[in-house]
Amino acid sequence: MMQAAFEQGPPPDYDLHGIPDGDSEADALLLNIDGFEGPIDVLLEMARNQKVDLREVSILQLARQYLHFIERAKDLRLDLAAEYLVMAAWLAYLKSRLLLPSEKDESGEPSGEAMAEALQFQLRRLESMRAAAEKLMARPQLGINIFARGEPEGLRVAYNATYKDTLFDLLKAYGDIRRRAEASFYELPVFNIMTMEEAVDRMTKMLGNLPKTGPHSVWTTLQSFMPENITDPLLVRSSLASTFTAGLELAKQGKVEIRQDGLFRPIYLRSANRPPAVDELPPGDSPAPGQAPETPDENDNGIDIEDDTRAE
Repeated sequence: MMQAAFEQGPPPDYDLHGIPDGDSEADALLLNIDGFEGPIDVLLEMARNQKVDLREVSILQLARQYLHFIERAKDLRLDLAAEYLVMAAWLAYLKSRLLLPSEKDESGEPSGEAMAEALQFQLRRLESMRAAAEKLMARPQLGINIFARGEPEGLRVAYNATYKDTLFDLLKAYGDIRRRAEASFYELPVFNIMTMEEAVDRMTKMLGNLPKTGPHSVWTTLQSFMPENITDPLLVRSSLASTFTAGLELAKQGKVEIRQDGLFRPIYLRSANRPPAVDELPPGDSPAPGQAPETPDENDNGIDIEDDTRAE
């Protein structure tokens, strides 16, 4: 009921207590009606506190005195006259609501008592807002009651840099900068080694120059196929590994036969005309029936180009 009555009241931003005090009595609307004598804002304050019965206030006298005030105060501010007009209109409206019977209205409008209660609630809320604003304005204000600290003095601060680096640190830093500025390229080292292809060609040529006994050449130690007069340790190791691998590759192809009399004994090789295996033949070719590769003769005495001491 109070909320509905409030919706019928003045606008929310309208301040019923915001009428400024006049410089003289001519600026104030003084009422002299039945049951009350004084300014109109005092009448509203007493109505809020229920100290005056609006039923005893004559609306006719209120309207006449207001019109007389307007005629007398034409040169006053219009906003002041408008404020008094709103207050007088609300007093007349409240009194009219009180005079009407308290029957229920089908339109849903609140009764006069509800409107009066809503007005009192609004006035109390405005009073509390005004009190809060006064407390806020009474607090110390910057630049009036309190003052902020002034700007600091423009003192010049001198900085002394102390370096503890040595000449070595300076040269190292300069060298790092120069090294980063120069482009660097990585080159793969070239090693002096013997490849397996070179070892196969060398062994094939040397086997062709060996003396033959029938279809085979004489037995020759593996060490005999090594290059002579080499001192580079890397070349010696690579030559030995490549020569041994070349002998295995030629034996796989059926061009060489390999023999070793015992563990850690010298390895002997000789040329052979053994036909290649079936998986080594081109498509459509096959060995003749009954033809098989010859095996080394264990009783055959090979001729060593070099002595056994070098081979070991």
